[in-house]
Amino acid sequence: MKSWGRRLWSLGMAAAVVLGLHASATADTLQEIIQRGELRVAVQTQGPPFSFVDKNGVRTGSSVEFCKLMAQEMGVKVTFLDYDWDGLIPALLSKKADLLAADMTATLKRALKVSFTDPFYYTGAVVFAKKGSTFKTIEDCNKENVTIAVLLGSTGEAEATRFFPKANIKSYKGGGPLLINAVLAGHADIGVNDETAVVGQMQEFPPDSIEILPIRLSKEPLAFAVRPEDTHLLQWINLFFQWIREDGRYDQNIHYWVKSLDWKKDH
Repeated sequence: MKSWGRRLWSLGMAAAVVLGLHASATADTLQEIIQRGELRVAVQTQGPPFSFVDKNGVRTGSSVEFCKLMAQEMGVKVTFLDYDWDGLIPALLSKKADLLAADMTATLKRALKVSFTDPFYYTGAVVFAKKGSTFKTIEDCNKENVTIAVLLGSTGEAEATRFFPKANIKSYKGGGPLLINAVLAGHADIGVNDETAVVGQMQEFPPDSIEILPIRLSKEPLAFAVRPEDTHLLQWINLFFQWIREDGRYDQNIHYWVKSLDWKKDH
């Protein structure tokens, strides 16, 4: 009997150790955020109207303001961590950030690494050029003597490669304003990026210097992202968006930041 008792005790201790290891391996990030008192968010360095530093030196934008509301509902402070576009997912996966909040398209390839929330908005890749350019159709852009500016690792890069296989694709590391600069400086003939990003960013440049061409390459779901194991945090964020859609705060954000240029007067 004593031998069986010892065996049962040993089995119980082993089970406790295994359960303890499992619990530590599947720690609840949402609870960690609450205990820490801080939500850490990876955002794009300069990507208006979703994330940018305004003329007053304040980090703001549609995604940024959504995250401020999240932190408010959690009862914690929020800290924004700035990264170039290709550094956002690595920052999340390395646990420097709890959440990735940008105008990021939820692609199947990216979803192999991270878990995306339900889409919070739909946009699409568009083509832009200098005002008065001769580019009008996909055929005009798909030529060997045409250079197209895209963001490294973006869906715009993938769409440009797919629709314009004959053209010279030139990838830039950084934010969308780099693409507009490249076109205006003559380093590229046209650029490809998300429509919402282009609309917001072209306001930083002289009026009537850039135009969006009548060429839409895709319809893309924008979403926030968490690490694959963070199911509780993912569910909470999806529920958060359901609540703010119902109480009007979602519409206020989107109409101000994305569907109009009203924010330009204040920022």
